[in-house]
Amino acid sequence: MKAIIVEDEQIAEQNLRRLLAEVKPDTEIAATFQTVEETVEYFTDLDTQLHPAYPDIVFMDIHLADGLAFHIFDSVTIRCPIVFTTAYDEYALDAFKVNSIDYLLKPISKDDLARAIDKIKILFHHSEESQKSSPALSPEVISKMMEMMPPRKYKSHFLLPVRDKLVPLPVDDIAYIFVDEKLTHVVTFSGQSFLLDKPLDAVYAQLNPAHFFRANRQYIISHRAVKDISIWPLSKLHVTLTVSTPEKIIISRARTSEFKDWYTA
Repeated sequence: MKAIIVEDEQIAEQNLRRLLAEVKPDTEIAATFQTVEETVEYFTDLDTQLHPAYPDIVFMDIHLADGLAFHIFDSVTIRCPIVFTTAYDEYALDAFKVNSIDYLLKPISKDDLARAIDKIKILFHHSEESQKSSPALSPEVISKMMEMMPPRKYKSHFLLPVRDKLVPLPVDDIAYIFVDEKLTHVVTFSGQSFLLDKPLDAVYAQLNPAHFFRANRQYIISHRAVKDISIWPLSKLHVTLTVSTPEKIIISRARTSEFKDWYTA
């Protein structure tokens, strides 16, 4: 099986490679990309036959270094199954409209990956050539894939280690979460700060995306904590919270539209 990985987090890419080696040892990683631009260029070249062989599957994160992965499909058609690997679950329906056969939430498990690969055989009963020229999945298959997704549950409380105790913290009390020196800090509306023994990606995957937004690589912010929003040069946004933060929270130009949609939903 020839695979392409589109992922801008090195640790996530390494973890996926390790899992693929366990689940499907004959997998050949033909290429890896971190951006929308690189991915578009690669598949454009494939369509002009500058590369020798089309991949059998693409593993793709949604939030890439230069924007959402869905922008890739504005420029090229990827004619093979796609498995989205992401910490965000609000894009599932959009994902299944672009030849996605599964939508795996990080951290990805070995069993989840194995089931995703098995779905190629279940959902695509075509020859290799017809499979690679097939259009986006039909509405019936999209509906079937959505039904196969387990119901998502979000955290209502965290247990935070403080000295020799575990302090319960309701999620509703969290104003923002940030990373500093590889340590994850949780800050409440009252200004209290706690350490959380989880990476930011893992924390965000446990939070309701209607209430929390991944502003950038360092910050997750609560909807209730947003005080005001300033427009910066190059169409960036500066978000001020009701609670003080160690540094300015900047939303990149590529994600301003997504942020506005989230805040006004």
